[in-house]
Amino acid sequence: MAASDADRHPQNDDCRTLSLSAHVGFDSLPDQLIKKSIKQGFCFNILCVGETGIGKSALINSLFNSNFEDPPSTHFLPSVQLRTQTYEVQESNVLLKLTIVNTVGFGDQVNKGDSYQPIVDYIDAQFEAYLQEELKIIRSLFSYHDTRIHVCLYFISPTGRSLKTLDLLTMRSLHSKVNIIPIIGKADSISKTELQEFKSKIMSELVSNGIQIYQFPTDDETVSEINTITNGHLPFAVVGSTEKVNIGNKMVRARQYPWGIVKVENESHCDTVKLRKMLCTNMEDLREKTHAQHYELYRRCRLEEMGFRDIGPKTKPVSLQEAYEAKRHKFYLELQRKEEEIKQEFVQKVKEKAAVLKEAEQKVQTKFECLALMHQEEELKLKEKKEVLEDEIAEFIEKKATAELLQSQAPVSTPVVNLNRQGLQKNQDFQLELQCFDVRDEGIMNVREQSERESEEEEELEREIHLGNSRNSI
Repeated sequence: MAASDADRHPQNDDCRTLSLSAHVGFDSLPDQLIKKSIKQGFCFNILCVGETGIGKSALINSLFNSNFEDPPSTHFLPSVQLRTQTYEVQESNVLLKLTIVNTVGFGDQVNKGDSYQPIVDYIDAQFEAYLQEELKIIRSLFSYHDTRIHVCLYFISPTGRSLKTLDLLTMRSLHSKVNIIPIIGKADSISKTELQEFKSKIMSELVSNGIQIYQFPTDDETVSEINTITNGHLPFAVVGSTEKVNIGNKMVRARQYPWGIVKVENESHCDTVKLRKMLCTNMEDLREKTHAQHYELYRRCRLEEMGFRDIGPKTKPVSLQEAYEAKRHKFYLELQRKEEEIKQEFVQKVKEKAAVLKEAEQKVQTKFECLALMHQEEELKLKEKKEVLEDEIAEFIEKKATAELLQSQAPVSTPVVNLNRQGLQKNQDFQLELQCFDVRDEGIMNVREQSERESEEEEELEREIHLGNSRNSI
């Protein structure tokens, strides 16, 4: 342990070592840290990745000897969903805030190519939330609920052959972001011989594909031996159960089959107890590695994306303030350049629009002039028609006056006709008298000739009367 501490904190040549002549009391710092940690409590976040029905919930219940509420999942989800549940677990005087993140619907889709992407996005989102809390001016990291994933229990189906393509793709995407512990779910479904061969195949494939899994630390002498042995058991072959069976007047977690009973707590049956010991023994190491390795990698990449660098162009160290000012100046210049481009583009568009509007205005003006000329021509034609119509109206009024005058004169002319008729009658009488005298004198005119003559004279008179009436009506 001392050697490891010396490696972690190299001695400075300018620092002298002094011996104390009496007790001072700072040797109580570890006790103070323990009391503070116990008072504050601990948090631990577990991500369970595996196909639906492989025994994720049963294993979690078996690991913590509890029954966590986890509703059953369906196989018909269109995409992978992550279900997060947080519990407070207390053992003795130690309070642990335990968060279980379960992947619902993993591997159930027809197209499994992107099944791992929601998991990667969730892990990055937790890193981003912690980073944003760090970058705040007023931070509250002491009371901040850390949701970063500390360990990923990756469940492998007990096929006995090799890893699936989906398993390789998912672990390859996650191994640089989280501590992966591969485990074989429902390990009681294959024989021990097949199980050992399957473990060897899995480890060989992981190495050949460059996937790094979590190795329990061996630099601490107190746990070096047991961790070395445990690393040889990877991946763990686990069996979980939510039921208890009475064996020897004792209720134990087990799975009962017609051919026998598989005890969850029996290390000769499965590696569930080994997994529990390793998680509890190395829980702080998992937390520390998550913060010091995976989170730092994410933080460095994000800050580099923002333009921050520790070393300047001349390999000189650059402070955060200098990097911020340089980034701010670069951003300001880029903003000015874009603003100038936008202005030029705006001016160009205004000119183009003005030209279009001017052309449209010329077309409208030309059309207006044509319409005005047509209007003048139509106005002249209407004026000529108006004059002709006025002349016709005047002529019609004159004719109407003449007709009214003639109509008013018609009753006056009727007595004249009667007087003429009376004069004619007198004339006829006179002529008759003369004829009588002639007949009397001459004695040669007979009665028949006289009547014919009288009828002819009457017809002639009627014609004259009819002609007079026609003139009066006109």
